[in-house]
Parts: sequence; structure tokens; C-alpha cells
Amino acid sequence: MTRTVAAPTRSTLADGREILFFALAAPPRIHEDRRDLPARAPGSPTELRFDTQLGDWVMMAPTRQERTYKPPRTMCPLCPDADGLSSEIPANGYDVAVFENRFPSLSSARAGSGFILPPPAGYGTAVDGYGRCEVVCFSSDHDGSFSKLTARHARLVIDAWTERTRDLLGRDGIEEVHCFENRGEEIGVTLSHPHGQIYAYPFLTHRTATVLTRARGHRHATGRNLFSDIIARETEEGERVIVRTEHVTAFVPFAARWPAEVHIYPNRHCHNLTELTDAEADDLARVYLTVLRAYDALYDCPLPYIASWHQYRSTGDERSNDTRSDSAATQSEGYLHAEMFSVRRSADKLKYLAGSESARDAFVTDKLPEQVATDLREAIARTGELL
Repeated sequence: MTRTVAAPTRSTLADGREILFFALAAPPRIHEDRRDLPARAPGSPTELRFDTQLGDWVMMAPTRQERTYKPPRTMCPLCPDADGLSSEIPANGYDVAVFENRFPSLSSARAGSGFILPPPAGYGTAVDGYGRCEVVCFSSDHDGSFSKLTARHARLVIDAWTERTRDLLGRDGIEEVHCFENRGEEIGVTLSHPHGQIYAYPFLTHRTATVLTRARGHRHATGRNLFSDIIARETEEGERVIVRTEHVTAFVPFAARWPAEVHIYPNRHCHNLTELTDAEADDLARVYLTVLRAYDALYDCPLPYIASWHQYRSTGDERSNDTRSDSAATQSEGYLHAEMFSVRRSADKLKYLAGSESARDAFVTDKLPEQVATDLREAIARTGELL
């Protein structure tokens, strides 16, 4: 039985963007956003252009050149500001806050009913960059991190992701919802306050479409789900498993591409976060925290990482048009999971994507996944037992 997620407290920022607050107990005191922000243009500031060579959409977002870049702590736009003058979050404090990105890669300006991304018409196809980009602030503590959250607070973040996934997947034209976190300047992070993002795409990303094609081929050849077979194989062999609980399994994949790459799956086939039970969501929060704390303990300094949540439509989704119904059928083989990885390949070396990786997407791995799994299990042992 899936769980019920409490509705957030909603408000509006000075330029009309939406902000939502998720609370562990009482909601925060929300103040007026008194900044003098330019009004949002009625049209989309972003554009999608179709790459006919790869069959993929590319987001053109020149306004992102103006986004906030490494501000001083006193001007952090993610810290709470009760005066409503210097921050995106006009409140006296908060547990988890979500708001529309001021400098989006995809814009909700065309969020009227009935939007569907038109099929590409060949070389030169360009359309408005409809979609939605949101910022998810994990905590009001500027010096915190996801790994420092309590299990209850981490579960609240998962619930916030869940509510946003439900909302965004229900909107016309949205095909995929991607929750993710970038941490560390080595990754390219320009705001140190602990936060992540959500992208709601009007198309299936190239990575997702490729994975689903492989999954459908596996179903045709074996009659089984590809992801379920991967979990079964990793569990049977055990050598690369980092953590396994009643509801969740975390492991270093057999053909890992990145340093410290870890995949986390619920043991039961779920398509997206909305399908988790309370017990599964609690377990997922604990395992996720355990892996993040192992990342922090792996070397002498916290590991820079990307954490990416892969979600898919369920065939049981409520849909308002045939296109969405077809999309749900296409994604039915998908299996919710998180993929986490770093660019740090040793205590003092970074992995750069050079010729083979960047030019051909042909990865070279510098350390065997089995050794990485051993190192992470030892790091977990140093941090204490599973949360």
C-alpha cells in the first residue's frame, strides 16, 4: 500500500514564482518577498533544439549565464530571510523548501492545458523550452549537507521529491521527472548551501530512452524485468553489495563507469517515488544516508558527487490524452532507483572526461568495482552500523 504525503504550505515570490514548504512539525512563518525582481516574460526564455544525429533534444537557456555564482555567505539566496530582501526563501526558517528556479533550463511559461511537445521535423527543429525546473533546499543550515540530516529529515526530503513527482508527472506535456543533487565545487556547484534540483522534461531523455529500449529487449528475450534480474544477480554474488535491508539494496554495479558509483534500488518493483510504502520510504532514507556518509568517510575530505533518481511512469497513471497513455506503456519496464557517483578517483586525483569518454561516451574505469565496494563497506564500518 502506497503512502500519503502531507501537502506543502504554498506561497508566491516577488516575481510570481511558486515556493513550497515541507515541515517536520509546524510550518515555518512565511514573510513577504520584498525584492524588486523583474517580472517574468510571458513567453519561454528557453528553447529546445533537436539534434538529428543523436535523436535528442538540447536545452538552450542563455539566461542561465546570469545565475548566482558563488555569492558570499551573507548573500546566500538559499538561506532563510525573514526580511524578504536578500533570499529566495522569505521565512524565519524551514525544514525543506522547493521553489521554481529563477534561471531555468526549462520554463513553465507555457503551462496551459493541452501542451504536447511536437515531433521533430528534421534538421533545424526548434520549439519553446516548456517544462519546469525547481530548486530543493534540504535544510536551512547553510553549513549542513544531506549526509548530516537525521533519518526523519531525509525521509521528509524523499516525501518532498514524491509530492513534486506526483504533481509534475500529472502536468500536460511532462514525460520525465528527474530529482538530483550535485555536491562539491569539483562537480561545478556554485551555491554551497545544501540543495538539489528537479527537472520536469517534455521529452524522455536520451539516457532514459536507451535504458528502456534495453529493458524491453530483455523482457522480449527472457520474459523478465531487466532491473529485477540485475538486483537478483548482484544479491546472489554479493561481492559488490554495499548494504542490503528488508526493503532496499545498494551495490556498486558490475560495469561501473564512475569512481565510487553506487546504485540503490527498492527490493520491490516500483516505477517512481509515489509508489513506495511508508516502510520502503523509511528504509530508502536510511540506506541513502548510509551511502552518503560512507562517501564522506572514504577519504580525508567529503566526496564530491552527483546523485540522480531514475523514475518512470506507471501504467496506472491518470492521463488526459492518448500520448501520455502511450508514454506510460513505454515506461512500464522502468524501475525506480538512485545512481550516485563521484569524479574523485582517489584521495588526491580527479577523473576528467577526456577524449574517449567525452567524444565517444566510451568510458575507461580506473578502479575495479569489486575493490570500490570493499572500500565503501569499510567506510560504512568506520561510520558505525547502518542507521
